[in-house]
Formats: sequence, structure tokens, C-alpha cells
Amino acid sequence: MNPDPPETTPEISSEMAPEPSTPPPPPPSASSASISVPLIRPRREVFDHGLLPIPKFSLPDPLSLLSPLKSKLSEGSNPGHRIDAASLAESLQIPTETSSLILQTLAGVLHYEDKDLGVEGQGTADLRDVLLFLYVQGYKRLVPRASKDSPLANEVWPHASAFDGYLSALSPIQLVRSNSRKFMPSQSDEESHQLSYLQKHMANILSLLSDALEGVEGDDALVITQDTFGHLGFLMQFSEGLAITQASPFFANSDPDMPAAPVPASQIHEWISQQITATLENANEKEKGISPLKDTSAPHLSGGSTDTDITMVDALPSNSGANNNNSRGQVNNGSNPAYYRNQTFVEGFSKASVVKHLGDIKGHSVKVLNCHDSMIYILAPVSYATVYGCSDATIVLGAIGKAVKIEHCERVQIVVATKRICIANCRECIFYLGVNQRPLIVGDNHKLQVAPFNTYYAQLGEHLAQSEINPNENKWDQPFILGMVDPHDALSHPAGVSDAQSESATCLDPDLFTNFLIPSWVNPEVSEPTIMNPFLLPEAYREAQKKKEVNLKETEQTIRSLQLDENRKRDLACALHAQFRDWLYSSGNIRQLYCLQAD
Repeated sequence: MNPDPPETTPEISSEMAPEPSTPPPPPPSASSASISVPLIRPRREVFDHGLLPIPKFSLPDPLSLLSPLKSKLSEGSNPGHRIDAASLAESLQIPTETSSLILQTLAGVLHYEDKDLGVEGQGTADLRDVLLFLYVQGYKRLVPRASKDSPLANEVWPHASAFDGYLSALSPIQLVRSNSRKFMPSQSDEESHQLSYLQKHMANILSLLSDALEGVEGDDALVITQDTFGHLGFLMQFSEGLAITQASPFFANSDPDMPAAPVPASQIHEWISQQITATLENANEKEKGISPLKDTSAPHLSGGSTDTDITMVDALPSNSGANNNNSRGQVNNGSNPAYYRNQTFVEGFSKASVVKHLGDIKGHSVKVLNCHDSMIYILAPVSYATVYGCSDATIVLGAIGKAVKIEHCERVQIVVATKRICIANCRECIFYLGVNQRPLIVGDNHKLQVAPFNTYYAQLGEHLAQSEINPNENKWDQPFILGMVDPHDALSHPAGVSDAQSESATCLDPDLFTNFLIPSWVNPEVSEPTIMNPFLLPEAYREAQKKKEVNLKETEQTIRSLQLDENRKRDLACALHAQFRDWLYSSGNIRQLYCLQAD
């Protein structure tokens, strides 16, 4: 837990700014905020996909690192206050490879399109965005609470791994779902924790962004300009999709040709604190009002969500060949801003086939949570995707335009086309990747394999174009390895565990590489369908494919040429079927066959 940030804020000089504007009307009270106006939210993208396990930035007092950085980079030699990877590396005394990773990750979680930075983070970033990004690297995830597992959960989750006792006492699945595991916080709990973190550190954050008025003392000495205020949208937004600039009383109705006068940072701090307090009070009242739905120790393996503020229908399959017929309730939250979410959840499925097309996706983010022994197809262009706590499953993610995170998974096959991917704390998983940036591997991983992208579906080409994913650039075999200890996560690595470089992934043997065929009932009819893998296979894998095709034809010809009686033909057929069955089980493709039979 971070200590309270120091009460004093640094005096950072700048050019003379205009006098602060007239104080805005007081913000609404907490009680009225929960009824009549949208509620403030943390931007989940920053906390889900923007945290890097770099110990240097996980400081109790980020100001000690970031204030000198701002002073150095705000000098006259940098009038635009832009920063590239080289200057960031020099200022922070870090490798350029690491600073490039920082800007790439920042580009993936920004709340607006920064053309100068570019989608790959290869350009220059706004210094204010860099400061905010580096500041939140000190965030610590919510510590899980103790709870008992349900019997059904114990039946589904593996009790042992072939690698138990090897380096790590517990596998990723055991960490998340074993009898002795800690109870994972809900989405609402995490958001409340993130808001509390922002409220605690907001004075320091505003001091980093503010300009100092010359000759002015007291609370009005530090001011926030209209342009700078918009950068707070990196951390926060309002429900109902409102940006912080749209929901605030500051800089309202300002003329674009005549920028409004800056506002004292103290006023903005007070207003944000009141908005956060109103949201936290609303969350507490909501939890008390519908506490029976908060009992997540009850079984929810048929696809229901554990969150009371997530519409249950979001977790349902749109097209399922599942042998899972449990009915699920639906919470109709209407237009209540407390329930606004821009995410789609696929949660708790076991021995099922789940399909999500574009029309089934709500928002720009998908989370696949705690699914086992299932086939999950997300065949839609979305910005973000998270796969957490899954085992013995095959998951296809069509076109993820910003970032993917795979965490605490075991014996899972992931097929994904994306710009960037982070893999953390996984075991015995295979990743078939079409990725434009180097895959980031962090945490305690074992027996990971990577391979080139191996599938297609009718709309894949269209979805790749919409997501601006380049199929001609695939860095699947160039992993970027960081440390085993994640300073943001107390679940996988408790305090006192020493850091070391995470175990890398090995490339799948080309002779073991196979194309993954998505069933025809999953593919909608389109006028110009994608009919082949848009990612070019490396030479070794192409040659292996050709060799298999030749062997198949030779085997077929050999079988046709055999002069066998009926008994020998039956014996041969049984032997071939047995070999094929063994391959289905060893490759995990038996799940897909079961789903097709159920359909």
C-alpha cells in the first residue's frame, strides 16, 4: 500500500499565464450526483492494459522522479513539450528499448488519437500524457479478499499441473481458483479502488500538470489551462460515455478562437474529489441495496457475471453449440448511469461453444473470464481484449485494434490478430499470433509456445482493415521479456519475492503447426469473404505445410492401392481412427468436435 503522498506540491515555473477565471458553480452533492448526473469513472484501459512491471516507476512518491523530468523537458529547447523515445531514455536513464515500450504502451491506451505519436508509438508524445502514464505506474491492484470456493468451481478447475513444484508452488489456475485462493474482487470493487487511488493522488497529479503564475501565492498560484484539463481524460471519464471536459463546469462555452482563462488547480481538485466521493457513495448504496447478487461464491459457471453492475445478458453467447442449458437471469439496469459499462463479458463457461459477432459486442472492450474446456470465438473488431483465468480452452480473438492481455491461463490455445499483446503468469499455453508489435511476456510463465497466426473467417480481412492491423507485419517470434515480479500485482508475487527475467516462449515446431478451421456455422455470409490466412506464414512453416499435403496425398494413394480383404480394411480404418482420436485429444481439437456434435 502506498503511503500518503506528501502534502506539499512542487513549484514549477512556466511562462506567464492569464489570470485565473471566475470560480465555477459548486459541484453537485454526492446525493444529487447519484440521481441526476453521470458518475465519474476511472478509465479501465489504463489500469488493465497500461501498467508495465518496471520497478523503477513503481515508487511511493512518483513526484521525486517526475517533477525533475517535467522541469528538464519543459525548457525552452522543447517549446512543443513533446518527447520521443530517445529523449525519454536519456532523461530517465533507461534503455531506449524500454522507453520505446513505454511510448508504444501509451499509444495503446490514450483516450484520443495523437497523430504525432502514431499508433505504434514511434513518434513524439505529449509530455503531459507521459507524466500521467508514468505516475499511475505506482498503482497497486486491489488485494483479494478471503473466501471459500464453491464445490462446482473445484470440480472444473485443475487441482494439479505437471509443473507444480517447478519454480512456482502454484500454477496460474491454482493461484486464481484453488481451495486456498483469495477471493477475486469484482469489477465494481476494482473501479472503487482505482477511484480511491486517483482521489488520494489527485493533488500531486494536478501539480504535475499545472502552470505556476508569477507573483501569485497561495491556492491560486498553480493553474490548469483548458488544453491541459482535457488530458485528465486519460485517467477519468464519466458514465454514459461523457468525456471529463463535457461533464465539468470548467471552460464551458469557451470560444475556440479565444482560449478561456486557466482555472486554479485547487478548484479542479475540489471538484474532482467531490465527483469521486459521489460515485463511491453511490457504489456503497447500490451494494447495500442489492447485496444478494454480490454473493459471488455461488456457482456461476454457465456464463453469468459476478458483477451486480454488469448486465447479465452481456455474458450470454449469441450463438452456442453448448451442452450447457442452464438458464440465467437478467438485470435490467435501464439508463441508470451507475450501470454504464463499455465492455462485453464472456464469463464462467464450461464445456461450451460461445460466439460473439459485431452485433453482440457492447462497447470497445471484451473480457473472457474463467472459462474452461470451451471454444470461444470473438469474431469482431474491438479495441481491447482480456483473457483471464481460463484453462483447457481454445479462444479466437478476431481483430483487436489496441491491446490484448492474457493472464493466469493454463493449457489454453489463443488465436489472435492484434497490434500488441501482453502475456502474464501463464502455463502450457500456445499463442498463434498475428501481431504488429513485439509480444510482451511478463510474470511467472512456464512452457509457453508461440506460432504464426493460423486461421481466417469470412470477415477477417474487413476487420483487420477497420482495426488498422497490418497483416504484412508479424512479430510473433520476437518476444519482449520483462521481469517475473509485477509490482502492481500482489496475487502472483507476494512481497519479498526477488525479481528475475521472465521465462521466454519457444517457437512451435513447424512440423506441429496446423491450420485452425473455424466452423461454417460461425461464419456469416458476406459478399467478399476472406478465404485464406491474411498473415503470410514463415518459410519453415510453409514448407512444413507443403510436406504434410504431400504426405497426405501419398498416404491416400497408398491406401487406395492396397489389396485388402474386408477384415484388414476394418483393422486399417480402426487404426487410422485411433490415431486421429489421439491427435484430437493431444491437440485440444476434441473440444471443437464436441461443440460441432452438440450443434
